[in-house]
Amino acid sequence: MLAVTVIAGILFTWCVLSRRLALWSITAPIAMMVAGIALTSGSDPPLVFDLGDMAGFEHAVEVVLALLLFVDATEVPAGVIRRERSVVARLLGAALPLTLVAAFLTALAFFPDEPGWVLATLATVVVPLDLAPASAVVRDKRIPARLREVLNVEGGLSDGIVSPVFLLCVAAAAEYHTVGDDYAEALLDAVGAAGWAVGAGSLVGYVTGWLLRRSWARDWTLPGATRLAVLSVPIAAYTLSAALGGNGFVASFVAGVCIAPALRHLPGDTVEMTDDLVTLLTLALWFLFGQLVSDEFWDGFHLSVVLYALLAVTLVRLVPVMLALIGTDLSLSDRLFLGWMGPRGVTSVVFGLLAAIELPAAGGGDFISRVMVITVMVSIVVHGLSAEPIGRRYARGRPASPEPRGVA
Repeated sequence: MLAVTVIAGILFTWCVLSRRLALWSITAPIAMMVAGIALTSGSDPPLVFDLGDMAGFEHAVEVVLALLLFVDATEVPAGVIRRERSVVARLLGAALPLTLVAAFLTALAFFPDEPGWVLATLATVVVPLDLAPASAVVRDKRIPARLREVLNVEGGLSDGIVSPVFLLCVAAAAEYHTVGDDYAEALLDAVGAAGWAVGAGSLVGYVTGWLLRRSWARDWTLPGATRLAVLSVPIAAYTLSAALGGNGFVASFVAGVCIAPALRHLPGDTVEMTDDLVTLLTLALWFLFGQLVSDEFWDGFHLSVVLYALLAVTLVRLVPVMLALIGTDLSLSDRLFLGWMGPRGVTSVVFGLLAAIELPAAGGGDFISRVMVITVMVSIVVHGLSAEPIGRRYARGRPASPEPRGVA
């Protein structure tokens, strides 16, 4: 209870000073992370969270990710996808797979003693984008609106696309360390779970979207009730998928994609309640991430992990994006911007925590968690420090552009 009180107090303090802190690019995730580091570090810290003994911690993390994926899927602006379908398709259909491959090959070079499936899982952990730690970039009017819109769409969809790949890799890695090389059954189970998740998410998303749209059109419901109804959708998709043997957060992402067209016919604040709840839960995760940072730096870390993290947040993404965008009407500087600005955040944290829970310590769970922590920290530093110089560079090159529509 004391820990919850402290977290709530820190969040309230940031909220009342948010405009002032924004002048120094101190976002809520960064503030919560710093507070987590400060209050959980040292030999006798004021607060300690024993994540391994938390009852239901794995399910809690999955629910947070499920809600996050749902909100991301519903907030992707359809107009941007239509206007920039070529660029978006290249980023998600070509650059993202190439980035996963590059992350895996780089891990293989730095950590040759680790099993291949563990390295494949690591690749899925360090690749997904999260714009929250670098939210100033997508709100910086000095940067062309087109680039901010494309980056916002990619950030909203990439984690949902990587999720089933992450599940496959975790299943194979867990089976590899329990029964040797016989992990084909684990892969088949993961594929089946993904299939049930897609089916459950589609069913819940389409049916609830149709019902909400008809109810609103006939004036049968109230605005507050629609907000509650939308909050229930990812929960229903998650639980139905779990009951059928599927994965809950994949189902929630699919439900978000399926219900999004219907939401355009509902009040503009329909998703706000769910979005606020997701924000609150993810900020709590950022506080827990601060303890992971404290543990990692308290115990020391290897140079190879830092070098891999640095490559993972820079060249591992930059090169595939540059290759995938060859032939588009984007200038060289615009392609460099999209390749460089790929911050890692809460999705990597959640994937890393789930991998640590699913894989035993000897099976790579601690290794993946350690690399995830350093990667997210390096990303916060690299992308945070480069945001202002990039804005100044665009300000010198062209006039300010209007604020893009649908920036999360």
